[in-house]
Amino acid sequence: MLTKRILGAAAGLVVLLWVASAEADSFRLVDGNGVVHLTNAPNDPRYRGMPIVSGTSTGWLRMTETSHHQFASDIREISMRHGVDPRLVESVIRAESAFNPTAVSRTGARGLMQLMPKTAAMLGVRDSFDPRQNIEGGVRHLRYLLDRYPGNVSLAVAAYNAGEGAVDSHRGIPPFAETQQYVQRVLGGSAVSSSRTVGPLPKSVYRYSGSDGTVTYSNLPPGSRLTVAR
Repeated sequence: MLTKRILGAAAGLVVLLWVASAEADSFRLVDGNGVVHLTNAPNDPRYRGMPIVSGTSTGWLRMTETSHHQFASDIREISMRHGVDPRLVESVIRAESAFNPTAVSRTGARGLMQLMPKTAAMLGVRDSFDPRQNIEGGVRHLRYLLDRYPGNVSLAVAAYNAGEGAVDSHRGIPPFAETQQYVQRVLGGSAVSSSRTVGPLPKSVYRYSGSDGTVTYSNLPPGSRLTVAR
């Protein structure tokens, strides 16, 4: 039994090493006896190039999307408070991190809405890996972009991905394949029109703390009669 386990582990290691080597230039040759030869330095004209293979592309290492339901309440409450359509926010999160609150990009963006450390600091986010803080910061940034490009959600989404400078310098969605695909993915999955804003933003939002610890947000100023729907 132990021998079988060792052989199984060794076989797995060989497969992983082969996958790693296949990601470089790899070549395959089947000789007259049916023996398969693999190399990255072909010395025979019968060798043929092999397509790049990876665990992700074959599905072996595919990451599953974390369920968004656990964040639905925070997304809705924060989005509505800032006048942003919750469907748009969900779609941005899906495109940015697949709802993984611990996601880190190769450029250092963190959390659900992939906030860069500098952006997070400007938005008052102390812990980008805290889902609620991250959503709060990301929605506030998205709200700012929606106001910066009024009437054009697609430009706001493009700026979220590529930055305002890129959108401004190209006077539209930048001609970057990544950004163009990002905009299509976000707007295609949010059911939000790309040609209009996603709802009015209250001029002011007030926060009330009840004696029982309940927190209520309203656009009614202090002194006004506040009715809480039940």
